Amino acid sequence: MPSPEVLGLKLNNHVIVGSGLLTDQERNIRRLLAAGAGAVVTKTIHPHPPTSTDERILRLPTGMLNSTTYSKRSVDTWLGILRALAEDGLPVIASVHAGTPAELAALAEQVEGTGCRALELGISCLNEDDGPEDTPARVNAYTAHVRAATALPFAVKLAAGEGLEERARAAADGGADAVTISDTIPAAAVSPDTGGLELGGVFGYSGPAIKPLVLAAVWRLRRRGFTLPVLGCGGVASGRDVVDYLSVGAVAAQVYTALHTDMYGTLGRIVRETDALMAARVPGTTAEASGVAS
Repeated sequence: MPSPEVLGLKLNNHVIVGSGLLTDQERNIRRLLAAGAGAVVTKTIHPHPPTSTDERILRLPTGMLNSTTYSKRSVDTWLGILRALAEDGLPVIASVHAGTPAELAALAEQVEGTGCRALELGISCLNEDDGPEDTPARVNAYTAHVRAATALPFAVKLAAGEGLEERARAAADGGADAVTISDTIPAAAVSPDTGGLELGGVFGYSGPAIKPLVLAAVWRLRRRGFTLPVLGCGGVASGRDVVDYLSVGAVAAQVYTALHTDMYGTLGRIVRETDALMAARVPGTTAEASGVAS
């Protein structure tokens, strides 16, 4: 079975570790790759991450709420980490964001200088002020500025929901090489003790319950003629989940929330299950065979 190619990276398998707290350290990134990840996306690097947010995680029966935003490590620290990872030829995708399109373009140039070979624009985090108000114009502005600044392949990470097709096409028009669907979606949990909202408001939800929503979103994009590669992201906890994303037209699947339990063991299991299912796949059942581009 040929190895997948994602954002110019030749991967050993279709399983990518998504951006988050677990990928905020060089040690973890290296260990996740050693445990079998096809690639790892760093926690989002930001030149001016918010300092006033109360970053917490709340486990739910069906997933996780989190109020986190961006890495608190400095850009200079991250540039050193990325340089070391690139020198070892490791398949790492740098997640980046900034306060303005011009700032993000400048950051992308700095990352390119480390030898890092791919980017993911983490521009749709709903835990920052303008995340829930994402628009095609905003997506296009960030994408076009980065495209003008760097030749690196990059994906734009977008949240499923209203207007996704327009936002995805705005990313394509701006010069993106791929899109990642989906970022976390708005959710809330009520405290049984106080009756108020846990974490103090509406924040990002991830976990098994969003997988059907994201599958539908990817399938609809493909049915409506969207041709850029799509990285599926949401609710991956098994090899079956990975193959489901491939079946609706994704080129790879990102796993994150499931790794908060037995991180390396869980990742290894998902990779093994995916490999076994892909090896046993019956010809004619792929997304390509059903007329869905990947």
